[in-house]
Amino acid sequence: MKLTGSYQVAATAEKVWNALTDPVSLSGCIPGCDGLEPAGQDEYTTTMTVGVGPVKGSYNAKISMLDKDPNRSFRLVIEGSGNMGFVNGEATITLDEQEGLTTIGVDSDAQIGGPVARVGQRLMESVGRMIMDNFFKCLRESIE
Repeated sequence: MKLTGSYQVAATAEKVWNALTDPVSLSGCIPGCDGLEPAGQDEYTTTMTVGVGPVKGSYNAKISMLDKDPNRSFRLVIEGSGNMGFVNGEATITLDEQEGLTTIGVDSDAQIGGPVARVGQRLMESVGRMIMDNFFKCLRESIE
């Protein structure tokens, strides 16, 4: 499942970068996230509750931030599994600041399997889009 998006924040790229790479800020905006625990350099573990239609499950996930180019870009890698299946995904996050307004670009690809994928196949893209939109709305509100 591929998802792309573009989100604007009325803040400098540095301020947006700091929010995007801060575990407290991130965990507060990731839907269903129970907090991020450090697991190494730029790696975190978490438990998340995610639902697709009538199917809801708890997932243990590892989140890694790779290829960091401060205030410009990084890769976010997520590996999760739980009672309803698995999700593995990668997103490239880019920041482009113009006159104090920062555009966040997201280019992501995820693989989802197990019962959650079988039951919610038709809903996956819309649920993924909703989660991404809600995350960036929350992040924008926490920054502006």
